[in-house]
Amino acid sequence: MQKRLSSLIRIPLALAAFILLGLVFGYITFNILSFSRTVEVPSLVNMSLVEANEALNKAGLHLNIEGEDYDSVVQVGKIVRQDVPAGNKVKERRSIKVFVSKGPRVLSVPVLVGEILADAESILIQKGLRIGKVITVHSDSIEKGKIVAQRPEPDEQLTDMITVLVSAGPHEMSYTCPDFINNPLEEAKELARKMGLVVETKGPGTVVAGQKPKPGAAVRSGDTIYFDMKEVSTL
Repeated sequence: MQKRLSSLIRIPLALAAFILLGLVFGYITFNILSFSRTVEVPSLVNMSLVEANEALNKAGLHLNIEGEDYDSVVQVGKIVRQDVPAGNKVKERRSIKVFVSKGPRVLSVPVLVGEILADAESILIQKGLRIGKVITVHSDSIEKGKIVAQRPEPDEQLTDMITVLVSAGPHEMSYTCPDFINNPLEEAKELARKMGLVVETKGPGTVVAGQKPKPGAAVRSGDTIYFDMKEVSTL
């Protein structure tokens, strides 16, 4: 009877010891995983796969080639982008996914002259290209915001950088506002047009009765001048 009672007592004790041991091991494992070292992700763009692998190994990370993508700037075979940006902190032994450049999608540049800059960028993205430099220039003939010229041109060989010249519109000119009062509307409009002024009229009539800004005021090309109109007196 006593031997049987002793056996019954030992079974719960063994079970309790087993559970306690499991909890201890679980706690230790959790702490090891939770407090593993964090490392900084290096910049891999423009590196070869060998260079990137070496850089990641030094940081305690692993290389994972996710795929390929077209790019006109990064050479074929080199990394064009990575899933975790350079400088971010991650857990040690993590894999960093990278995409490798396939080079440009096309061998020549499409015609961009006359396009709005945003539209030109969309056209290039569809062809795996992108604008490297934008230069703003004044133009009397090309609308502001549109591309005046490009390098390379469509018939030239593709280079690493596409440069576009974008119109800033004509140079801004300053004038002394003329006296338009009592002038026929058509003559006043023609003079205002030559000065780059925008005309708005108020009231019926064919002759300027009043104006804003006043005669002698400083105006610039692109400004609006307002005319109060009257009919020509027949008396």
